[in-house]
Amino acid sequence: MTTRYRALPSVDKMLGHPKLQGLTLQFPREAIVGLIREQLGLARMEISTGNTPPTAVTIASMVVKKAERLWRASPSPLINATGVIIHTNLGRAPLSLESEQALNSTSQGYTNLEFSLESGERSSRFEHVEHLLCQLTGAEAAIVVNNNASAVLLALTALTKNREVIVSRGESVEIGGGFRVPDVMNQSGATLVEVGTTNRTYPSDYIGAINPNTAALLKIHRSNFKVLGFTHETSTEELASIASDNELLVLDDLGSGCFLDTTLFGMEHEPTPSEKIRAGADLVMFSGDKLLGGPQSGIIVGSKFWVKKVANHPLARALRIDKLNLAALSATLLHYVKEEALTKIPIWQMISRSESSLFERAQIWAQAIGPKSVVISGKSTVGGGSLPGESLPTWLLSIPCEIGGSTALRLATQLRENQPPVIARVQDDSLLLDPRTVLPKEEDVLINAVKQVIK
Repeated sequence: MTTRYRALPSVDKMLGHPKLQGLTLQFPREAIVGLIREQLGLARMEISTGNTPPTAVTIASMVVKKAERLWRASPSPLINATGVIIHTNLGRAPLSLESEQALNSTSQGYTNLEFSLESGERSSRFEHVEHLLCQLTGAEAAIVVNNNASAVLLALTALTKNREVIVSRGESVEIGGGFRVPDVMNQSGATLVEVGTTNRTYPSDYIGAINPNTAALLKIHRSNFKVLGFTHETSTEELASIASDNELLVLDDLGSGCFLDTTLFGMEHEPTPSEKIRAGADLVMFSGDKLLGGPQSGIIVGSKFWVKKVANHPLARALRIDKLNLAALSATLLHYVKEEALTKIPIWQMISRSESSLFERAQIWAQAIGPKSVVISGKSTVGGGSLPGESLPTWLLSIPCEIGGSTALRLATQLRENQPPVIARVQDDSLLLDPRTVLPKEEDVLINAVKQVIK
């Protein structure tokens, strides 16, 4: 056993190994020494269990692999072949070319972020998008923060702290990552008052809960789940009427903001910010990186008086949007103003793709990959807490397993190790790839990656 330990190379010897020369030219000696010692420690553990000690080549390879994982720019691009259009774990909405260009140009120098070119004095960063948001939603004013959870927290803190907010029990929800509306309301200092039942809430339930300490009626769109069957919910119009009679605010959390008519694509109607403004909501809050198709952001639109009150709250500075996302959001909003969202914004390109075009792309993939793949019908989903239960018909490239002794899970793992990684679906021991969410510029890379893992 002692002989085996002695067979391990020293740290100094490993530093001179040819496989590590590239690392020694790029990174500090101390950092590389740390990785070598880590691998030598693992090697000693292997020896202690009776295994053969790894060679210097193996140790060097493991050091290089660990260094590549630790010391690369991240997050890194990948190919989404899952068919989930707004994939939260994969960065949600990919940006349009124009949004990407706006982000890049803004990052490369100084900008007029909070500077008026007309007056030569300080200005508000919200001015870059406020007029666009007002034009698209019919609101009087708008501000933008870093995500919709921040938008909800800011609005509640600024307008309802130490007072009560009434919400339907069926809308007191939890979304991804353990984000719960009741918890956010507690952080804001507001007191949550739940009314109605999980499946049915009436105007009378809200009216019965109003007291002198009530500040607002809150409506929350159930954007990531459905309640079916024996149901009833109180509309924003009804809440606005109740609020008017009692001098209360109506706050409407739309979750996933949408500016287009989703019924045109065979899906259920998704409420839009403009509809909520017309219905009488004082403030409407929604995401910029879901059905809007832009960068991560939380948007608040509504009455000028209430938006200004929210914008002047100290928390607004801590939650405000940064210059890069602001530039990308501005470019995204311009697509809607120009009525070119379907042709310019990637998620709407994906949603509006025809079955025939998806079938043609899947067939091209199958012909390029060979007889080990087949084209089958399937479903794509919108994802990202948007349009729950809705799916779009699609055509999938299916690779049945066992192929070459590999299971579908093993093939999926190998695809994730590709550069760039390819993320696929595994179902019924078949590897499935959906062309709906694969960008045209990514197709050749995907085809070559699949050919490599099934050869």
